[in-house]
Amino acid sequence: MNAIVRLYSDKIGEIPKFLAHFFDKNTPQTIEEELLWQKEYENPVEIADIIGAYIENQEDYKINMWVSLDKDLFINITKNNADEIIRYLYERYPY
Repeated sequence: MNAIVRLYSDKIGEIPKFLAHFFDKNTPQTIEEELLWQKEYENPVEIADIIGAYIENQEDYKINMWVSLDKDLFINITKNNADEIIRYLYERYPY
């Protein structure tokens, strides 16, 4: 199973703005639904970057982030748990 990152917002345009900032203005795909974005990662360690960017910019965007490392189990990313989740990624997937 691939790791999944989901972004949710109730403000139109927030997710595309965040992704443009995160991906240096080159959003990797067209966002059809501006209130939801999802991406699957084959290497779960890769989601550490987007978690870090989300936490660093959380006050600038009205977005919620959820990640899934196991089937049907999503974890809400907050300032309180982001560091622990990033550490867990490197412990669980040391490759």
